[in-house]
Amino acid sequence: MSLGPKLVMVVEDDPDCLEALSHVLVHHGYGVVAAVNGLEALRVLRGDPKPALILLDLMMPVMDGWQFLDERSRLPSVARIPVALLSGEREQGQRARDLGVLRSIQKPVELQGLLAAVQQLIGPPN
Repeated sequence: MSLGPKLVMVVEDDPDCLEALSHVLVHHGYGVVAAVNGLEALRVLRGDPKPALILLDLMMPVMDGWQFLDERSRLPSVARIPVALLSGEREQGQRARDLGVLRSIQKPVELQGLLAAVQQLIGPPN
């Protein structure tokens, strides 16, 4: 019995980037929930259903990606959800790995590369 498509949370403050990422994920069968900063993402994560993956921008207003990762690590119900960073920096290093980041996706995001990364991290949408 299928419970529907796997859900991906996209945390991104740039509306054009958020729309493009969401579009490609939905077009390929994933469900998408969006947040425009880390604080909003934490609010969404307190509810259900939980996403299978979080795509996280680092540079955002209100609460940036690093602050989000710190707060997320204190919430047992979401601390194990895998995270892929969306960043202009090539390598995020040990700090990112310590906070549960499995992968960094270089900005500007190449959409087919993004889809391949998502499929590698959580599998096909259903």
